[in-house]
Amino acid sequence: MKDFSYSHPTKIIFGAGKISELGKLTKEYGCRCLLVTNPKKPALEPLYSKARTLLEAEGIAVGCFHGVIPNPTTHSVAEGAKAAKAFQADVLVPIGGGSSIDTAKAIAVEATHNGSAWDYLFFKGNPVKDPLPVVAITTTSGSGANLTCVGVISNPEEKCKSALADPSLYPRATIVDPELMTTLPAHITASTGFDAFCHAFESYISIHSSPYADVLALEAIRLIVKYMPRVLKNGDDQEAREAMALADTFAGLCISNVGVALPHGIGMTIGGYYPNVMHGEALAIVYPEFTRFTYNSAVERFASVARIFDRRAETDSDEDAAYKLCCFIDQFLKEAGMWLNLKGFGVVEADVEKIARDTFVLPDYANNPRVPDEQEVLTMLKASYTR
Repeated sequence: MKDFSYSHPTKIIFGAGKISELGKLTKEYGCRCLLVTNPKKPALEPLYSKARTLLEAEGIAVGCFHGVIPNPTTHSVAEGAKAAKAFQADVLVPIGGGSSIDTAKAIAVEATHNGSAWDYLFFKGNPVKDPLPVVAITTTSGSGANLTCVGVISNPEEKCKSALADPSLYPRATIVDPELMTTLPAHITASTGFDAFCHAFESYISIHSSPYADVLALEAIRLIVKYMPRVLKNGDDQEAREAMALADTFAGLCISNVGVALPHGIGMTIGGYYPNVMHGEALAIVYPEFTRFTYNSAVERFASVARIFDRRAETDSDEDAAYKLCCFIDQFLKEAGMWLNLKGFGVVEADVEKIARDTFVLPDYANNPRVPDEQEVLTMLKASYTR
C-alpha cells in the first residue's frame, strides 16, 4: 500500500438549490462583498440579481466587478483589485467558471499585497499572507478552481500563462449547485467536462497518485464517461448535470492533493500564447498524442480506465487494454465535438517550437509516468497541428 497524506480546507455545499445558502455562508467571512463575474448578459443577469438579493438579505453590502475575461490577464486582475480596494471589500464571491474563480484568487492577493498578483507566482518566492477570503460559486463542471489553492492568470506582454499557488488561496467555501449549469452551451459543457476528465485521469496516472485520490479519480472518470454524452444531447438533463458536477468536485479534490501531469503543462503554455484557446480545448488538442506517448509507462492504470470506457476490455491483456484506451479517448473527443488541432485556432507554425520550449517552465511534465524532453513535446505538438 502506497503511503499518502490528504487534506482539504474548503467547505463544500453541494446540491440543487444550494445557491439559497449564499448569504448566510458569505456572512461567516465578511460583510462587504465584491461579486466577481463575467460581463452582464441576459442569461446571467437573473443569477447575479439573485446573488445580490441573497447577500443583502443578510445585511452584506454588495459591490460588483463585471470584468472577468476568459484566460484572465494581469490587466483584468488589476482592474478587479482596484474595484475591490475602492469598495473596501472584505470577501470576494466569484460566480462563473474557472476564469471567474481564478480572477478572484488573483484579486484576493493583489488587493492586499504590494505590487501585482504576477509578483506572487508560485516560483517567485514572495510570500502570500492573508489574502481576501473567497466564497466560490461555480457554474461549470470542469475547472476544479473552486477546490484548489491555484489561481491561473496570463501576462500578455510575456505571452505567458502561469499560476499563483498558496494554501491561503483555497476558497473558504464553495457552492456547487447543478441547477446553475443548465443553461451552459454544449461546447462549453464539453470543454469543461473534458477538463474534469483530465484532472481525474492525470491525478490517477501521476507518479504522486495516492490510494485515497485514486478512489475519487476513478469515480469521477466513471461519471464523466457515462453522463457527459447525455448532457451534451440534452442540457436540461438534471440527473446528468448533477453527475457532472459531482465528477468535477471529485476531480478537483484529486488535483488539489495530487496535481496534474504533462498535458496541463502543454495546455497552459498554448493558452499563454493563444488566449482564444479555452483550457479544455488545449487539452483536447494534445491528448491523442499524449496518451500514445505515455500508455506504455502506466499500463495497469491505463488498462483500468479502458475498462471503465468499455467492459469488453476486461478480457484483454493489460497491454492491449492500455492501448485501446488511447482509441477510446479519441472517440470520446470526436463524439463530444472536441476533435481539434492547433491550426484550427490560428496557431502560427513558427510558435510551436516556442510552446514546446516553454512547456518546461511549469512543473507538470515531471509528474508524468514518462517524462519527455523538449524534442518529444515538439513532436507531439507537430502531430497535433493539422490532425
